[in-house]
Amino acid sequence: MWTCPKCGRTFQKQNQGHYCGKAPESIDAYIMAQPEHAQQYLKEVRNAIRAALPEAEEKISWSMSTFWKGHNIIQFAGFKNHIGLYPGPEAVAHFGAKQEDYKTSKGTIQFLYSKPLPLPLIAEIAAWCNATGNHP
Repeated sequence: MWTCPKCGRTFQKQNQGHYCGKAPESIDAYIMAQPEHAQQYLKEVRNAIRAALPEAEEKISWSMSTFWKGHNIIQFAGFKNHIGLYPGPEAVAHFGAKQEDYKTSKGTIQFLYSKPLPLPLIAEIAAWCNATGNHP
């Protein structure tokens, strides 16, 4: 167990990334709070999702950037070495063959900062989540 020296919260992982204090109130604020090297990647992911979901509302949910339309459609978050995309387990399973170059888990796809972002794939996943109702 690790306790953050700034906020006092306890986590299982040593130096686990988290927000100390109040979570950002907008996706703009979320992106600006991230390390400088991650900000452009996060903006690109946001723009790809926004283009695919022009009617969705942007908000922060669970301290993550979220596209919402009566429910969470898709979420993304920045981490030390990657961006996590959270389309839900059905989307990860549905797009399995197209994700072979990326680490996945039950409802998450990880895009490393060291590789180009698959922006068309991200937009396709977002549109599929919206159209099918499969979402996180």
